[in-house]
Amino acid sequence: MVSSSFKITENEPVKYPKSVGFIISNEFCERFNYYGMRTILVLYLTSKLQYDDDTSTVLFHVFTMLVYLCPLMGAIVADSWLGKFKTILNLSIVYAIGGVIMALGAVPVLKLPVQAVTILGLILIAIGTGGIKPCVSAFGGDQFRLPEQAKQLATFFSLFYFAINAGSMISTSVTPILREDVHCFGDNDCFSLAFGVPAILMLLSVIIFVAGKKLYVMKPPAGNMIMGVSRCISQAIGGWRRERKTKPRDHWLDYAEPAVGSKMVSDVKTLLKILVLFLPFPVFWALFDQQGSRWTFQATRMDGELFGIFIKPDQMQVINPLLILAFIPLFDYVLYPLLSMVGIRRPLQKLTLGGLLAAGAFLLSAFVELKLEAVAPVVPGPTTSQLRIYNGMPCDYKFLSEFPASDMSNETHVPALGLWMEKEVPAAMLTSYRFDASSADPACPGISGVLRTMPGKAVSYFIANDRMHEFMDSPEQPKLGNPLVRVMLNIPAGQGNFSIIDAANTLTELASYNTSQLITVARGKAVLTFNDQVVMNLTARAGGVYVIMANGNFKEGFNYQQHVVTEPNSVHMMWQLPQIIVITAAEIMFSITGLEFSFTQAPQSMKSVLQACWLLSVAIGNMLVVVIAELKFFESQAAEFALFAGLMIIDMFIFMLLAMRYKYVTHTEEADPEMGEKTVKPNNEQMSELPPSPSTQEKTRSSEETMTKDNNMEKHKEANGVTNEAYDHNEDMK
Repeated sequence: MVSSSFKITENEPVKYPKSVGFIISNEFCERFNYYGMRTILVLYLTSKLQYDDDTSTVLFHVFTMLVYLCPLMGAIVADSWLGKFKTILNLSIVYAIGGVIMALGAVPVLKLPVQAVTILGLILIAIGTGGIKPCVSAFGGDQFRLPEQAKQLATFFSLFYFAINAGSMISTSVTPILREDVHCFGDNDCFSLAFGVPAILMLLSVIIFVAGKKLYVMKPPAGNMIMGVSRCISQAIGGWRRERKTKPRDHWLDYAEPAVGSKMVSDVKTLLKILVLFLPFPVFWALFDQQGSRWTFQATRMDGELFGIFIKPDQMQVINPLLILAFIPLFDYVLYPLLSMVGIRRPLQKLTLGGLLAAGAFLLSAFVELKLEAVAPVVPGPTTSQLRIYNGMPCDYKFLSEFPASDMSNETHVPALGLWMEKEVPAAMLTSYRFDASSADPACPGISGVLRTMPGKAVSYFIANDRMHEFMDSPEQPKLGNPLVRVMLNIPAGQGNFSIIDAANTLTELASYNTSQLITVARGKAVLTFNDQVVMNLTARAGGVYVIMANGNFKEGFNYQQHVVTEPNSVHMMWQLPQIIVITAAEIMFSITGLEFSFTQAPQSMKSVLQACWLLSVAIGNMLVVVIAELKFFESQAAEFALFAGLMIIDMFIFMLLAMRYKYVTHTEEADPEMGEKTVKPNNEQMSELPPSPSTQEKTRSSEETMTKDNNMEKHKEANGVTNEAYDHNEDMK
């Protein structure tokens, strides 16, 4: 008799991989760095590097374009050469070096060539962030064993996207505070700290990533599907040239079938049908990405005071991700059911509506720009000049001159501590006008000389110490929106110590007869002090340019007067809220729907290629902004916004024509007789269902998450390469 015993055991549940904690922490730090730097970039280019708005816009969008071109390089390097871990590590080091270079370039005491250093830093950051973009989430997915850990993988992606949004939203809120509210190196701002803190977070990101090395699951590179598609197309073109007359085929891609197989040819055909619909997409990104450039410049000319709190121009960018959180469930449960009642159900219909909403957002921004242009200060043009006379003497002066005043009079009166100005003076060239100034008060001597006007310049004169002091005035609104104050003292030296203290308690000492000292002050109450005693108050509002004049002496007393050279911002920053709301709604309907449409319509093997093309459309859109900014079709920014709105409307009309010809497919699996693989069978009678997402942030990234899961489950079966997903563009605006 033979006896046997059996011990039945259940498989223990696979533990949650500890390595993902390092990956999620790494992602938080990296996103904090990227968005923190990006938020303040255009203001740094204009205020510190002295670029104009157009050049700063060009540099910003060239940088963004590079960020979205480099994922192609990163995916190919990771899948065909180094693998994900080494690619992330090496490019993160490049990324961190770029951030450190940006921070060091902003330190004035180092006296580095700031423009060259900044461009170098931006290039390294673009290579780094773009190169790791398609690798990090995929590397996180590699840590899980599928299908056993499918639920844990979904949890990872929820945490991963939470880290993305937490890092970006915190940095978008905090970095402008570091920029403006902290003063360092004698400046009334601290860009070096605003760049330095994100750079430190990026260095910390590299350290955290390396710390988890022993825990990581590292899969070897196995080829890239982008290269497979390129090979298929090149083989098809070559075969068509050689065999189109001798062996004609139904489709030009069929000529690649002997080299790459029927499945690859079929998948590429489906891919190209979808890519035709991608052709109008860059115009949308051209509009959408201007939130970080043109709309930020617009905010600098607006009043940000709200219930005693000052909103900084670059902080308006944080509204978009906040609205995303609120809008996605609202659209899912309210708006989309309402749209379905009027026949708008299909993804391509929603895409069209999203594009039209983007056009509407830019029409709103053009309306706001018209309001700003109506109250904009008059500044000298190429053939005009401005002339101002500040009388710092204790008596009135009468001017007799050859100057052609607007009142057609050769006689001008300037009261004591008063201001006379002429804002539009024809000046095709440097011109001088003789004058004689006299006063009825014998204590004030007569003055004679010349008044000069220069093309494109605001020439001013300060009457002090019995003579005229010439200087170049600044009637332009400040680039960062902070008020400017010029204090001119007609007071003998040694009479006491004058200083001005702004709302941030920053003290600036003043000198007599100094007309060149233009002081940037914090918004709010500023005080003029004499020997530490307050002698005058000034309410400095955003965008205003002020002049304080004083005369007298310690024995007889002092007299003070303030003047407004440039009126402060009067259009409130909340006027931007409608356009931000509309562009956010457009993003949800266009970007999220577009990604889900692409994912559901693409064959499994082509999903990564579509992601790469999606990112490429973002890069092309930013290039479109560069071209229009360089061509300078209009002097008016409102006209340029209207141009973009018009382009978007035309673009959506073209998209509608393309969409009308597209037939939706449902992908079903059946055996491939040649490869022994699964292939796709189109079903034009059904419209593909859009995959639901468990959370708002997961929905924003749904195609990427699902793609990563599918990639792992498919075990990289394609002979021509493996899939590799990239982030969708929404992640780069949160």
